[in-house]
Amino acid sequence: MAKTVAVLKGGWSSEREVSLSSGAECAKALRQKGYDVKEIDVKRDLMDLVRQLSPAPDAVFNALHGTWGEDGCVQGVLEIMGIPYTHSGPLASALAMNKQKAKEVLKPLGVPCPEGQLLHIDDIRANKVPFKQPYVVKPNNEGSSVGVYIVRQGDNKPPMGLDKWAYGPYALVEKYIPGRELSVGVMGKRGEKPRALTVTEISTNLDFYNYEAKYAAGGSIHTVPAAISSEVFNEALRIAAFAHENLGCTGVTRSDFRYNDNEPGVSGLYYLETNTQPGMTPTSLVPEQALHMGMSFGDLVEWLVENAAVHT
Repeated sequence: MAKTVAVLKGGWSSEREVSLSSGAECAKALRQKGYDVKEIDVKRDLMDLVRQLSPAPDAVFNALHGTWGEDGCVQGVLEIMGIPYTHSGPLASALAMNKQKAKEVLKPLGVPCPEGQLLHIDDIRANKVPFKQPYVVKPNNEGSSVGVYIVRQGDNKPPMGLDKWAYGPYALVEKYIPGRELSVGVMGKRGEKPRALTVTEISTNLDFYNYEAKYAAGGSIHTVPAAISSEVFNEALRIAAFAHENLGCTGVTRSDFRYNDNEPGVSGLYYLETNTQPGMTPTSLVPEQALHMGMSFGDLVEWLVENAAVHT
């Protein structure tokens, strides 16, 4: 009898559309691998989710992105129900989703991070920011570059978008790192050393690598592997695997970096964040890297299901 897999997708975060795409592609790949797949468009109704997961499947493929689905909440529900699921457990998911807390764990361990701190959004609007321009304003617990603003040199006031800030009373403000956008996928089974895949450089003709650049057709160009020095390349691999391990992640993650190539050696490489549930379509960054390393999209999705687990 085929193994049953429930694919969770959708949700109600700002990344709902991305999750619907990830979920549909993963469900398609799992069916092609012979699994009995049920797709669940998750609503803000806990009892409905519990009903749809009864009887319990053999595993849950968590294709949710953003708040509730990526921050430890749905992971806690699945832990209570005792259903094995893909990607990281509740603690690692919550920690990685909170960008500032993740940096507070990793920075003392030697991971280079941009200078930054959480500030009340009213203080940012009033230009009460203890950093010289340019700096970046971003939600502390969103993904896909949702709500990210760059305040550039000479700007007289924060971007107008901050007037409609919808991501809580605080924002993460970081020193802007000029240069190049790098990303590293990592795979790791529970109890084993994680393995970094390769380094992708992302370039765009837009203002920066924002939501549109990530998901609009032609919005960005992925160079795999990145055309950077072997020293910086290997350091990005090392830091991504180190972050995956020390945040307690399992399954697949993706760590993002900024690299100022005007600085010598690896001194221009800065860690930004780790995504515990990166985009999962065949053209997403991690599947693209896995394919470069010889693993097809279907094989990657199957690997995640076969290593699904209850973490507590």
